[in-house]
Amino acid sequence: MRPDLKRRAFLRGAAAAAAGAALPGRTPLVRMPALFIGHGSPMNAIEDNAWSRAFRALAAQLPRPKAILAVSAHWYLAGTRLGADERPRTIHDFGGFPDALFAVQYPAPGDVDLARRVVRMLGEDRAALSTEWGLDHGTWSVLTHLRPEADVPVVQLSLDQHLPAAGHLDIGRALEPLRDDGVLVLASGNITHNLRHAFTSQRTGAAETPDWARRFDAEAARAAAQRDGAFLARALATDDGRRAHPSPDHYLPLLYAVGASGTAGEASFPIEGFDMASLSMRAVLYR
Repeated sequence: MRPDLKRRAFLRGAAAAAAGAALPGRTPLVRMPALFIGHGSPMNAIEDNAWSRAFRALAAQLPRPKAILAVSAHWYLAGTRLGADERPRTIHDFGGFPDALFAVQYPAPGDVDLARRVVRMLGEDRAALSTEWGLDHGTWSVLTHLRPEADVPVVQLSLDQHLPAAGHLDIGRALEPLRDDGVLVLASGNITHNLRHAFTSQRTGAAETPDWARRFDAEAARAAAQRDGAFLARALATDDGRRAHPSPDHYLPLLYAVGASGTAGEASFPIEGFDMASLSMRAVLYR
């Protein structure tokens, strides 16, 4: 190429970069959403139903992330851990389902550099790397619809069962800067999750959602939209909270999305409703 043409090409590239436009082969970093999603039954990964269709519709609202930090209700242990596998395995952490569900694989790559960065952000006194887990169904049953190509790196973050609710909210707040670097914070649980009631309703054919589930779902949605951390931190101690969550694991991911949402930006509910009578499938999306 002639020297003058090389110089013009260089100047065009520099101008495009300064304007925030994508250079050839590169994806511009945009501020990613923070998302809480009610994942419900793992069967949503393979069934064509109202929830799987809602997940696919939600996918169309999300920009392509550089990476995904997933917080799943199903990695619940003593400590905060970051998955550090280059190729995280697909974990089938359930029983009694058809073979087709156990055959599902979600072969997304990991991102060890992102895992290390999150450890540094949280501090080595409260977070560490781990290769003992992978991607459980709280993560992959949703991502099979949000990112069916499994073409974006995924790092999973555990829930520390010894932390109070306010501590989980604080970790979520510490994660907010990731969003400016193209990382989607994806929290997966359910705002109401009383499986004894849900399975009884499914077995008996009862379809009416109980008042305690409607109240808790509505109050949590209000608090999430208003970023009312004080309410969210004490919600499990209410009568409805204890009924909605015999164990806190499926509630706690909501606090990560709320924390990572920061103090500005619109909150919306792209998915609402109940499965198995009392299982809230609400999603909360922060732009």
